[in-house]
Parts: sequence; structure tokens; C-alpha cells
Amino acid sequence: MNIAAKLAQELNLRVDHVENVIALLDEGNTVPFIARYRKEMHGTMDDQVIRQLADRLAYLRGLESRKEDVLNAIEEQGKLTASLRTSIEQAETLTEVEDLYLPFRPKRRTRASIAREKGLEPLAEALRKGSSEPTEQLARPYLSAELGVETTVDALNGALDILAEDCSVNAALRSHLRALLRSTSELVSTGKDAEQTVYAQYADFRSPVRRLQSHQILALNRGEREKLLKIDINCDEDAAVQLIAHSVFRKPHPYAAELSAMCADAWKRLLLPSLSRELRKELTDAANEQAISTFALNLRPLLMQPPIKNKVILGFDPAYRTGCKLAIVDETGAVLDTSVIYPTPPHSKTAEAVRTLTALYHKHHFTCVALGNGTASRESEQFLTDFIRETGFPISYMVVSEAGASVYSASKLGAQEFPDYDVSLRSAVSIARRLQDPLAELVKIDPKAIGVGQYQHDMPQARLSQTLDGVVEDCVNAVGVDLNTASPSLLEHISGISPAIAKNITAFRETNGAFSSRKQLLKVSKLGPKAYEQCAGFLRVAESDEVLDHTGVHPESYPAAKSLLALCGYTEDDVHAHRLSDLNRRIKQTGKASLAQRCGIGIPTLTDIAAELQKPGRDPRDELPAPLLRSAEVMTLDQLQPGMEIVGTVRNVCDFGAFVDIGVHEDGLVHISQLCDKYVKHPSEVVRVGDVVKTVVLSVDVNKKRIGLSMKQVKQ
Repeated sequence: MNIAAKLAQELNLRVDHVENVIALLDEGNTVPFIARYRKEMHGTMDDQVIRQLADRLAYLRGLESRKEDVLNAIEEQGKLTASLRTSIEQAETLTEVEDLYLPFRPKRRTRASIAREKGLEPLAEALRKGSSEPTEQLARPYLSAELGVETTVDALNGALDILAEDCSVNAALRSHLRALLRSTSELVSTGKDAEQTVYAQYADFRSPVRRLQSHQILALNRGEREKLLKIDINCDEDAAVQLIAHSVFRKPHPYAAELSAMCADAWKRLLLPSLSRELRKELTDAANEQAISTFALNLRPLLMQPPIKNKVILGFDPAYRTGCKLAIVDETGAVLDTSVIYPTPPHSKTAEAVRTLTALYHKHHFTCVALGNGTASRESEQFLTDFIRETGFPISYMVVSEAGASVYSASKLGAQEFPDYDVSLRSAVSIARRLQDPLAELVKIDPKAIGVGQYQHDMPQARLSQTLDGVVEDCVNAVGVDLNTASPSLLEHISGISPAIAKNITAFRETNGAFSSRKQLLKVSKLGPKAYEQCAGFLRVAESDEVLDHTGVHPESYPAAKSLLALCGYTEDDVHAHRLSDLNRRIKQTGKASLAQRCGIGIPTLTDIAAELQKPGRDPRDELPAPLLRSAEVMTLDQLQPGMEIVGTVRNVCDFGAFVDIGVHEDGLVHISQLCDKYVKHPSEVVRVGDVVKTVVLSVDVNKKRIGLSMKQVKQ
């Protein structure tokens, strides 16, 4: 198989571009580096396409390796024919390869293998071919007391067992039956004990397999594991048996009755159980991939939420009995102060809490509050809005998801960062920093704990981690980090930097002071030329005298960048002073192709360099809509009425809709049918995590704490 050609066809890419990416990956280059700094080699593929290509490449290479193993195993048995070799070599999936290998796979003792040991295989072949002899007469020569074939019935049953097993390992037949199951079968779920649980809707459930949604499959699987549901795959048995019969004999046949019974046995006893397991696994694998993809889609915008820059922020971690923990961080995220107040029950020391908060405000002049959404959040929000209204202080706030904050607070990393704080105060700091710079803070937490997925604990953990780690890596490298302020947690997600090198970078900083140039990275222990090549372009050094160290221009392109400046009549001082507003016009006037050739680079690299020169140290998150900050009265669930129009923030996107925070501590659901007026296959086509959207309330169930919302009935 020509893997590059196949990938090019599947992904609609040029073969030479695919070949280049494969070579770059094999050389140990990271996806962010390839996507950002090798554009001429791959036609400006983005990081997601390159990761898709890498995943598929791994599958196809695994497929080729398995084909080789299977061919060798069959050849060792002396049973490899030219046609079988061709079939295996042309197989396009692992399932096809395993089907072809099935007749040759070492088997445990079965009814058919025992019958073969008794010498009944020729009888099976005679039954299949047909004869004018009655079956009893046909079977009589195979009777043997020594072999345990006492009667003609024993002989015939053994022969039919052989034929049934032959049917079960027939690759072409399995393929036809598999297609029948996929297109016509029905999944049925029952469970009396599930009626009062979260699986109530599946207690008496049936659906055509082809119409099952991924979230339904994952829910059904979990209910089955918890022994609350029993799941069966139903199929048209007559159609299945006819397919089997058609592969064995043609009517009229002298032994049609016996062979038809054998086909029914082969279906019920061997093929249906095997193919049902296969189908369930296929459905589960597809559902897992869909869920992982949705998780990744949610995680990316969550990490890329715009930071709240140049503001002092108060982190407010609400609680009842133990009090609300406060932490104030400055513009860089450094902790200025901490405190504990008790405005919530059972203490309800509101006046004292107001005095403490007022003193903190006058001391540090915080203008934003990040309020955690955990226990006592509603009461804390009421206290906070009352405080803002009564004092008149110019403070706004945002309810921030606490998902994973406790994981970070109790982690080794949290203890290393704040050894003098208890777990709850670390949570308050984390909450404040999540609003200030979501990316820098959330990279400290296992992505699975961030709370934007569904059924994440049921998915293949290695595959989930691989995908989510890729999203984190792409986001961190897309933004870039300040080499002199980035934490080890942030640095280890930079292209080419391992956790060990990240610690060495911070150790170098502590010993030698701030980095004064990118070149100094080469003095860091274990950071060699290859790692430098991969990471340098993503690390910014604001303190460097080399202005290009402030940008995303890779050091290998510094000569080209300086040539571009000179050819367009600019100097490096103009970059420092942000005097390049006319650069695009001058490039267009001279011609991109001509300039690229004279600078010794491709047009995509020239375009990137020009963008970086005009906005040194630019943050792509600044171009996104700012997060929704509140300062108005808090609303409660029982105040909601159908028809109300409310602005909210998308908190999670799943297969069946989007959950939106509208400020009442219970996220409302915008079902996929209510997202917009046109049909959408998946909610991610319309919304993503962090979007600020206008909604109208459709329904409110106070007892079940459910809110139905629509985005169709308001203009966005």
C-alpha cells in the first residue's frame, strides 16, 4: 500500500505535501513546529489536519504491520495461496484482515474441531456437495466406536458442526452479515431497576442501530456495566439465515432440510454472538471517538478564552461552614493578599465580611472578582452583588468554573507553588488566575478534570489523554509564552520542551537571572540544537535587545525578516516603535512572490513574518470577544419565566445541545433543535465554549432544576 497516496486521497491533500509531513514527523518534529514553521512543505495545513494525518498514518502503519504478521503466520502453516495473499494485501481495514485470518487462527477445542478429530470432515463436504444417497447411508461409513461416533445421528451432527464453523469463519459471508446488522438491526434495552435512575429513558428503549447517537451508546454501556440495563441486538433472522444458506448451497438440494437447520444453528450459536460483539465494539469505538472529539472541541476555546489583562483580581472560593476563601492577585498573577470571610450560613457574618472586603478593596483596588461556582456560590453571589450595589465600588464579577481547582490545590504542583497556603486558599488563587489567564492556569490541571466533556471516565484513557494533550499543546504554542515568567507547567507544553527541560529552564532563570535572548536557551541543561529548533519560535523574550526575540519569528528566519524590513524601507527601530502600519501596502506594491524569493523564503513564511513584525508579542486571544462580566442583581431559578431574554455564556457543548450559564447557578440547555433555524449535524457548528449568546427561556422546572433555552427566537 502506498500510504502517502492513500492519506492524500482520504484527506484531499497533495501527495508531496503528505510525504513531507510524514518525513517531518519521522524526524521527530512536533505538530506545532511543523504547522507554524514548515508551511511551504505542507501547503499551510493547520495543526488539527496534521494531527488527523498523524493518527491515520499510525493506523495504516499498524494495518501494514498486522498484514505482515498474518501472512507470515499463514505461510508457516503452509496454507498461503496466491489469491489469499492478494486478498490480505488489498484489505483496507484491520477487520478485513482478521476475517481473512480467522480460518487459520489457532482455536480452542470446539464442537467442530472435535468432529474433525473424529474424521468427519469428508462427510461434511459430502453433505455440502449433495448426493443421491439418504443421509443415514451417507453417514454409515464414518461410524466408529473407538472414535466415539456411535450412531449415524452422531456422525451427521458432527459433520453439520463442521459446516457451521466453516460458515462462521467465512470472510465474505461475515462481511455480508455485518452489513446486514449495521443497516437493519435494532438495539433493545430493558431494565426494571433502571426506572428510578438516570437511565430511566433506557429502561424500555429500542432504536435502529444506524440511528443511535454517540451519547446514547455511552449511556447504555454505562447502564449495562452497572447491571441496571440488559442490551440485545435484534436482527431479521430469516434474512441472515438466507444469506448463510446462499453461501453454502443452492436449491433444489437433496439435503436442504439438514443444511437449512445447520445455517440457523450457525447464525444463532456462532455468528450472531460474534458479530453482535463486533457491532457493539464498533459502536462504542465510534461513540468514544465522537465524545473525545467533542471534548477536544470544547477544550480548545476554553483554553483560548481571552485573558483579563492589567487588572487586580479577587478570587472568591465560596463555602458554608468553613468560610469563603479570598485571594487577591496582581496583574502578573502574583498573590498580594488572602483572607477568609463568613457571609454565608451557618455563620452569616455579613457585616464583618463587608468590612473585610472593603478594607481589601481600599488596600489593593481590585476591579474584578472571579467567583467560584461550587458549594454556596448562589449565596456568595448574592452577598457580592449586594456589596457592589451598596458600596458603589467599580467592581464587576464573573462566575468561574471550579472544575479541577480542588485537584490542582491538593496536587504536588499546588503544594510546591504555595507551600504556606492550605488547600482552600490555593483554590481561591487558582480561581482568580483562571479569570486572569485561563490558559496559563488550566494547563496545571489534567484536562479530563476541567469539566467540559461527557462520559470522559468511560473512554479509552490513553487515547483521550493523547487527544487532549495535543489540544493543550496546540493552544499553548499558538499563544506563545514569556520565557522569563512562564511556569514549568506552561513551558512543558511548548514544542520540544519536556518536563525535565522545563524545570531546567526555570532553574537557569533562578540561578542566572532573566533570559536576555533566545540564544541563551542553548545554555540550558539538556536543551540541545533539536529542542532549540522546535521551541525557540514559541518563546518570547521581552527583555531582549533583539526585537525579533519579542515575536513569533523563528530564529532561522531572522535574516529573512531583516531583509524584508530593509527591502520595504524599514529598520528594527521601526519595529520597536510600532511604525510598520504601511508594511502590507509596501509588500503588495513590490509583490509577495518577488520579496519572498529575494528573502530566500516562501510566501506563507513571508506572510507570517510580516504579521509578527507589525504586532510584536501579539496574543491571538485578544482578537476574541471579551468574557461576560456581571455587576447587576443576581437572579434565582424561581424568578425565571418563559419568554425572558437573557444573555449567557456557553459552558459546555455536547452531541445534543449546549449548556449556557445565564447567571442562576443552573446552566440552561439549548437543545440542538433550538440552536438556529437551519439543520445542524452537531452543535459545534453553531456555538463553542466561551461564546456569549442571547437566549430566550422556553421552560423552567424548579424541582428538577432544569432550564430549557432557545437561541432561535432572538437575534444574535
